[in-house]
Amino acid sequence: MTFLIITHVKHKFKGQSILGYAPYVREMNIWMKYVDEVIIVAPKTSENISAIDLNYEHDNIKFVEIPAIQFTSLKHIFLSLLNLPLILWSIFKSSKKANHLHLRCPGNIGLLGCLVQILFPKTPKTAKYAGNWDPKSNQPLSYRLQKRILSNTFLTKNMQVLVYGKWPNQTKNIKPFFTASFTEDEKEIVKCRNYTSKLKFIFLGSLVSGKRPLLAVKIVEALINKGFNVSFDLYGAGILKEELQEYIDANNISQQVKLLGNQQKDVIKTALNEAHFLILPSKSEGWPKALAEAMFFGTIPISTSISCVPFMLNYGKRGILINPDVASAVEKIDSFLNKPEELQEMSKLASKWSQSYTLNTFETEIVKLLQA
Repeated sequence: MTFLIITHVKHKFKGQSILGYAPYVREMNIWMKYVDEVIIVAPKTSENISAIDLNYEHDNIKFVEIPAIQFTSLKHIFLSLLNLPLILWSIFKSSKKANHLHLRCPGNIGLLGCLVQILFPKTPKTAKYAGNWDPKSNQPLSYRLQKRILSNTFLTKNMQVLVYGKWPNQTKNIKPFFTASFTEDEKEIVKCRNYTSKLKFIFLGSLVSGKRPLLAVKIVEALINKGFNVSFDLYGAGILKEELQEYIDANNISQQVKLLGNQQKDVIKTALNEAHFLILPSKSEGWPKALAEAMFFGTIPISTSISCVPFMLNYGKRGILINPDVASAVEKIDSFLNKPEELQEMSKLASKWSQSYTLNTFETEIVKLLQA
């Protein structure tokens, strides 16, 4: 089988190795175990390889480079429109060679892939929609177009669309799905935390506005000001790093709040084993892996009620759901901090649920999709 991946993920090269964003590549390596040839249509970047990059594992990969596109300024709009014919032609040519098309959505390249796949109604296809599928959510036009095309069974044939969460009134090709980070072998008995002494909070994710890391810092700062003995480690990189550091320094909380950047998987696992809470007050998510990873090791997630997060947290039984403002979030968290037995039970429930979604289960489901 020749397996085509159409994605906006930027790729890096080191010798004969092709690398990309680790959580995405880790997943794609599972798909690629069951195919003979892989074609990747994606942008390339000369950025330095970082701790969050991972290489593909396959002996027969053809990389088709296309320009990255964005519509954030007049210059970018002009260049993107100029490059559209080349990108569409590259996707079309590669699709003709493939036995299975796999789209990574949402994204601008994903939208172009959605359009081209209409021309291949007989080719088996899958699309991974890694964003928020909630029909009621307010999303950019590009995202809404992708959702409409993918769920239109007249335009989109022979495709299974993998989405996070189970939503009402969906077409027959929409399949509720999940993602995973750890194997069966990595399951551990949940460490019983002490919630009456120093509390360790962590953040996992990009330091960008959509993840609201500054809000997370302000929530922890408010807990510190209320007299709680807490620490907060933020793992991740992004454009807000300097702004966050300035805020931390200006408010004299650098002893409690630390920016630790991107780290290897083993470092993250150790942090998750030791932490009491993970806080992720995002604006939008698909299936937030940071929450699922935290829950796997019994770290209690604290998150906003977006996308399938309420389902993941069983509407407050496996984690704490907050509103995206400091005062109400602190009040909600504070209401649990004097209930250590309840928090211990929440930790156990979180771990039990997350450990049912392992990479082994994920791989079994992928094989079914490729054989369909």
